[in-house]
Amino acid sequence: MTERSAVRILVLDDESFMLKLLNRILTNLGFTSVTLCDNGRAALERVAEADAPNVILLDLNMPEMDGIEFVRHLVDQHYAGSLILVSGEDERILQTTEKLVRAHKIPILGYLHKPVKPDALSALLEKWAPPSAEAAGSAKKVYVADDLRAAMAKSELVNYYQPKVSVATGEVVGVETLVRWQHPVDGVIFPDQFISVAEASGLINALTQVVFTAAVTQAKAWQQAHLDLRIAVNVSMDNLASLDFLNFVAELAAKVGIAPQNVVLEVTESRLMQDTRAPLEILTRLRLKRFRLSIDDFGTGHSSLAQLRDIPFDELKIDQGFVHRAWKDETLRAMYDASLSLARQLGMEVVAEGVEDRDDWDLLRRTGCDLAQGAFVSRPMLAENLPGWIESWRERVQKESLTTGELK
Repeated sequence: MTERSAVRILVLDDESFMLKLLNRILTNLGFTSVTLCDNGRAALERVAEADAPNVILLDLNMPEMDGIEFVRHLVDQHYAGSLILVSGEDERILQTTEKLVRAHKIPILGYLHKPVKPDALSALLEKWAPPSAEAAGSAKKVYVADDLRAAMAKSELVNYYQPKVSVATGEVVGVETLVRWQHPVDGVIFPDQFISVAEASGLINALTQVVFTAAVTQAKAWQQAHLDLRIAVNVSMDNLASLDFLNFVAELAAKVGIAPQNVVLEVTESRLMQDTRAPLEILTRLRLKRFRLSIDDFGTGHSSLAQLRDIPFDELKIDQGFVHRAWKDETLRAMYDASLSLARQLGMEVVAEGVEDRDDWDLLRRTGCDLAQGAFVSRPMLAENLPGWIESWRERVQKESLTTGELK
């Protein structure tokens, strides 16, 4: 970290006692360039100066201008520093405010409850680093339909596969297909930079067909190598607007020789469909043909109770935002438990996404979740790397006793 005496800190709080206390704590921690403000307007004037603060310690509940309004003014002033929330408000308000700050693209180091503990404040300030010139200019490149059309024509779209494993046994039961664009100049491009382009330009059907064809072909190759895995492919609701999609999926699976039971279609509804008749017919008929249907990112966007009511899903994927850290966050835990219980009552298999660490895994094991997916298990990989990874995963399950919770 930068020398502490060189870090400029502004403390904004309407209580004079808190200002004095935080100033004393910061001084004792070695931060000597500290400005104290008891109202938002004075703080904004300080932010507008040439030597603006690097970090702002921000109270939320203040008269005249509260902390949330202050953040909006920081956006207007293009504030380039970081924030730490310091408040007596409850956990949920702090979490929501943290999300709002991130949505405004202002770096936030975290939040602290009053009374502030010096060690906790020091730990957050340790996370601060001067913004690099590279980071400041790292806006994502924008691609257009013609770029994507050319990429498909040149076979630049490549499937990666992320394993799904049984929490109870550690067995690798399947993989989710995640497409990447291997750009000849820009390197690996992730779906968030081109899926919306495909949907907006009418290329989503062609894109899905490329991904699906490669996925089931790969699944057949694994099958011939004695790796029987379910292959999951993401499907946009835009794919389900035409009956052609049903015929494509059924005919290709039959041609390649993959049983429908080993194909999972993960449905993500990124926008509300005006006419649901075609999607309902296609999904129901796919289910009748024994293809598996999964509701993806449950609890976000339009992936809702209404979809569970209307579509015969086999599988529910709990969104990663409700899984990671749910073991210590009461709000996330309530969302996780409710999703798991609902799926259980509906007789659905449950996949937890975003399993990032051992604590996440242990929560799944304690609560009886069926399948896990996330960085703790494995990041997405190329097809040729999967057999070797499976062997190392089996060794890891034995060594770490991941299905018993007892380290050897």
